[in-house]
Amino acid sequence: MTLKVEIKPGERIIIGESLITNGGGRAKLFIEGDAPILREKDVMPARAADTPAKLVYLAVQLLYLKNGDDGVMEDYRTLARDFAEAAPGAVEILTAIDNCLLSGDFYKGIKHAKRLIEYEEQRIHHV
Repeated sequence: MTLKVEIKPGERIIIGESLITNGGGRAKLFIEGDAPILREKDVMPARAADTPAKLVYLAVQLLYLKNGDDGVMEDYRTLARDFAEAAPGAVEILTAIDNCLLSGDFYKGIKHAKRLIEYEEQRIHHV
């Protein structure tokens, strides 16, 4: 199945281990294969992972890009366990992430990890 991705001028996208920048006008890419694909808006640079939820997101992102690397999975499990201990109200979201990772749907895990960041931000603003 072919995936069609449109990118704006100057927008960046990661395909596999390559960063692609659109240097011209709007572009359409037709991608065939199983390489992980992340739009710039979904990429969490390591330097931006400055909260526990963002560190969880970064780990899930790396799992997606590295196709479930065991070392990254260990890091994720430690981060998720620590987050659950500190914020028991987030267990439902963390369980959703875990289920995605266990089934190999790393991209969907990223979507749930975004919810974890939103949860964390809501809790910070309520304090």
